[in-house]
Amino acid sequence: MPRSRRAGRLRGSLLALAFLAPALSGAATGGSGETISLTGNDPGERLDVTLTRVVDPADPAGQDPTGSDRFVATRFRLENTGTAVYEDSPAPAAHLLDTNGRRFTGDDAPTTAGPALPETVTLDPGGTAEGFVTFRLPRDADPAAVQFALDAGRADDVGHWSLPLT
Repeated sequence: MPRSRRAGRLRGSLLALAFLAPALSGAATGGSGETISLTGNDPGERLDVTLTRVVDPADPAGQDPTGSDRFVATRFRLENTGTAVYEDSPAPAAHLLDTNGRRFTGDDAPTTAGPALPETVTLDPGGTAEGFVTFRLPRDADPAAVQFALDAGRADDVGHWSLPLT
C-alpha cells in the first residue's frame, strides 16, 4: 500500500487506520507549528494548514463551564497555496482523537481561548485565515491527536498532529 513519506500526511486506507488506532499513526505526525500542505478533491485546491495552539480546557464563552463535558480549542492558520478559491467549513474538517480511539468533530462554539474560524471561510489564492476550532469531549477524555482535511473533512489528504504539541 503506497503512502506518502511526508510527516503529517495520511492517505487512502491509512486514514481509516488512524481513526481506529491513533497509536499506529505515530510515524505520520506533525509537531508544534508544523505546516502541512493539503490538497482537496477539486483541481487547484491546496491549503497550507498549521496547528499553532491547543487550549485544554477552553472555557465556553457566555456559558457555565460545569457539566460532564469540556471544551478543547485548537488554533489553526490556513493559507490558500492553490490556484482555486478555497471555500469550506473548517470546523467539520477538523477532528480530535483521544487515547481510546474516539473521534470528535470540531464545531465553531465560542470559547474564551480566542476568536473562532468563521462557519465558512473563503480564501482567494494567497489568502490566509486564522482562528479556533472547538471540540466538545468528555472530561475524562485524553486528547491524542488533531486531524484536518479539506472538503469538510472528506478529502483523502489529511494533516495529523500528535498532542500534546511539542
